[in-house]
Amino acid sequence: MVMVLALGGPALLAAEPVALTQARSTLEQWVQTRQLTARARNDWQADKESLDQTVALYERELKAIDEQMAKVSTNNAQVAKEMAEALVLQKSANETLDGARQFAADFEARVKALVPKLPTPLQDILKPSLARLPADPANTKMLAAERVQVLVGVLNEFDKFNNAVNLFNEKRKNPKGDEVAVQTIYVGLGAAYFVNEAGDFAGTGAPGANGWEWAVKPEIAPAVKEVVRIYRNEKAARFVTLPATIR
Repeated sequence: MVMVLALGGPALLAAEPVALTQARSTLEQWVQTRQLTARARNDWQADKESLDQTVALYERELKAIDEQMAKVSTNNAQVAKEMAEALVLQKSANETLDGARQFAADFEARVKALVPKLPTPLQDILKPSLARLPADPANTKMLAAERVQVLVGVLNEFDKFNNAVNLFNEKRKNPKGDEVAVQTIYVGLGAAYFVNEAGDFAGTGAPGANGWEWAVKPEIAPAVKEVVRIYRNEKAARFVTLPATIR
């Protein structure tokens, strides 16, 4: 089975789609990744505005409560009334914030479970954002709204990578077990092709159950090198035929 890619400068498009019955198992992980990204984004878009407003509101109210309690009247009856009102408001605020924290914790768990299955370059891109998330979601002083904002940034990077063609310098082991410097073209989150400078080591990559899996195919080296040159605007765009990995 082959995949035909149409390239124009950095643009590289898949052509000659693989039949669904043949590609189902190979693309299963990619489809799951897209579904999880879309599902998480939909969840966030549905809750973001309300969550941000609610968290900000109750954080302001809790601050105001602290200020009010510091200035509360010394009159016993007034003190008791204001204290009761403050406690009711504080309970409501804490319940809302607990819900926001749980939302963030669940979202974080889903993202962290997905990261090991992503291409290594995308994992590297996400490291600064993921490092900002709490190591222990149940015991952190980080605000829920801030945690969700970080996660939205992670989802944006998912989409950015998946909707583009990306070229990276990487190292990959050849059949002898030696590490070889290669250039890898990632077609979104669905396929990748690599080749070394000498053009005698090349192959394909695809998402697997435990991360990306790579296959050596030296015969595609000339085609992959041409794709790299087209990507870099070193050669006029044209259709280039490359294999699609089928399992």
